[in-house]
Amino acid sequence: MKSCEQLVSQESDYYVYTPSKSAKEMFFYPLQCGHFIYEAGYALRRESYDSFLLLYVKKGDLTLEFEEQVTTITAEQFLLLDCYRLHAYACPLHCDCLWCHFDGAVARHWYTAIVSRLGNFFSMPASCSPLEKLNTIYHIFASGHPVREPQMSKYLTDILTSFLLYSPSAENDGQESNMAEKIITYINEHFRESLSVQELADIAGFSQYHFIRTFKKETGFTPHEYIIHTRIGTAKYLLKNTKMTIKDICFQTGFSCESVFCSSFRHCLGMTPAQYRMLDT
Repeated sequence: MKSCEQLVSQESDYYVYTPSKSAKEMFFYPLQCGHFIYEAGYALRRESYDSFLLLYVKKGDLTLEFEEQVTTITAEQFLLLDCYRLHAYACPLHCDCLWCHFDGAVARHWYTAIVSRLGNFFSMPASCSPLEKLNTIYHIFASGHPVREPQMSKYLTDILTSFLLYSPSAENDGQESNMAEKIITYINEHFRESLSVQELADIAGFSQYHFIRTFKKETGFTPHEYIIHTRIGTAKYLLKNTKMTIKDICFQTGFSCESVFCSSFRHCLGMTPAQYRMLDT
């Protein structure tokens, strides 16, 4: 469809999509997408627009007002915006943008994770493919091809995954994110052993304070919490799938004694290992 908005070139077009009920429950899904060429002086201000906006500036500059800050987004930058909140953008001169409003059951979690690393606007290296995927979404609509919701969700997931993988920490030799992956791998291999936070910090090459803070930022858990959850997860599997005694499971999963095991298990699941084993039997 051709845009009827003032100061949007007649060369611009956009498409509106209504997702199925199952897509809203399962997927990321596009709501509108388009290619707009904004003329000088274009401005938009909205209190709320129920979606998240993914936009790529092909040419020109876009002035963004969001969270009480005014910033300029330049050519070859992406914008990821929470349109549920007050936002405004304008074009002092001509600006060429490719965009997609989208949403999904877990969209806010992805948005928060990406923005916490990259901010609301950022550049990506040419080797990454989010622009290619965004173009694909647009061309599916523009060409009239059937919209396959799982495929659309995959394209959006690929774009957001590219953003998550390309973070400031990854750019800085991947020190923090790679550290977390390295330590998680080590914990998964050695959780049956006695592991100290200092030992893990030494493996990471960080001070203990910096290690704990960084690991929690990357995983949502302190190192100690992650070890306990790994041990409890293994214990749950053994309780349901073997005839091992609770005492044997305790030592098989790295707990120092049965009382500590039962206490940790109850703290995590609100029941004892014996009660968990009896569920659904």
